[in-house]
Amino acid sequence: MVDYSLTITRLSTADVSFEQKLGALLGREMLLAPEVTNTVSEILDAVRSRGDEAVMEYTNRFDGFSANSIADLLVTQEQMAESLDRTPAKQRHALSHAAERIRRYHEKQKQSSWHYEESDGSVFGQKVTPLKRVGVYVPGGKANYPSSLLMLAIPAQVAGVKEIIATVPTAYGDEGQLVFAAASLAGISQLYTIGGAQAIAALAFGTETVPCVDKITGPGNIYVTAAKKQVYGEVGIDMLAGPSELTIICDGTTDPNWIAMDLFSQAEHDEQAQSILISTCNGFLDDVQASINKLLPNMERREIIKASLVNRGIFILAEDIEKAAVASNIIAPEHLEISVDAPEAVLSYIENAGAIFLGRYTAESLGDYCAGPSHVLPTSGTAKFSSVLGVYDFQKRSSVINCSPAGAKKLAITAAELARNENLEAHALSAEYRLEETFNSDKP
Repeated sequence: MVDYSLTITRLSTADVSFEQKLGALLGREMLLAPEVTNTVSEILDAVRSRGDEAVMEYTNRFDGFSANSIADLLVTQEQMAESLDRTPAKQRHALSHAAERIRRYHEKQKQSSWHYEESDGSVFGQKVTPLKRVGVYVPGGKANYPSSLLMLAIPAQVAGVKEIIATVPTAYGDEGQLVFAAASLAGISQLYTIGGAQAIAALAFGTETVPCVDKITGPGNIYVTAAKKQVYGEVGIDMLAGPSELTIICDGTTDPNWIAMDLFSQAEHDEQAQSILISTCNGFLDDVQASINKLLPNMERREIIKASLVNRGIFILAEDIEKAAVASNIIAPEHLEISVDAPEAVLSYIENAGAIFLGRYTAESLGDYCAGPSHVLPTSGTAKFSSVLGVYDFQKRSSVINCSPAGAKKLAITAAELARNENLEAHALSAEYRLEETFNSDKP
């Protein structure tokens, strides 16, 4: 019988070298191996120059297809609707319920244009406009993720994006039909069963069949991440996604079985996922360790969970709840559970987290599927400077300035002074020509 007992690495915030040891265990260098970068560059160049032909070539090679044309890789809106119609009632209800909650949450994020008028009649404001066409990359490969399609596409739809082009690696079996059903619920314009760097290239550059988009969103494997990084600038991207992460702050009174299963929920994604528990009670860490060893043998993905927890899992003993929050801010996790009696009080200490789950009953997995907020979140510590995907990622903002004659004269004095300090005479004169009648068309 296979022994699934394991020991998770432990740290203490009382250790003078705590931050250094924690940093070494986080292992978040955003470096891509040269062979990955070079392979992706070749794929991008091929798709840019040969379009559909190159997309089919790489899709057939990597995904085991035998497509003769991009039409073989297209899932039409009619086919999406048929998939939704064929979906068993229980699954269809779950998809529809999740979609409704995601849409309702993101409706609160919509931004509107605004302006204000100054006393001289000048008007200043901001025009908010949805992106015209976006691409959503739905991850796949080891599994199908209809939830990710909903989380990516519905915020774009709420933002007012007119065309949403989706790509997904080869969907397989009956489960794959759930991705197509979700696409129907999410208002996808076109869906292609294309994955990897070739999908990112097709969305970024366009082909004879696949339209180019203004922005690409969605996580993927290391080749997808490298491709998004290389096309950024020609198109927008949401973020560079790394392995999934969960940090839990617990005061030691939550059921240890609950916490163990929450840790499993991230660890089962893949071997590089990182699950971290921070507690003020050393005995509770022992209890959770015991729960892990008890529950792990019954888990379907136990080999992946074990590898993740052994190689990437961390237990941290904190001197008090404030030190626990400090440790969490250093980690800047993708997901943060605050499993304590008064979670709102701990929330005031939190500065860096992609999504925050308050209270003992708020499992992170609820956010993965149906709570409402998008589950597309910053990873690898990037929560220190970036945010969860939302409606605002699919809207652009233009500043609006409309000066009255009096307002233009007032601003010209300041603008001209600053322009001359920067040795930009034409800038100064451009403003001053509107100052007085002496600055007229006869002025050299």
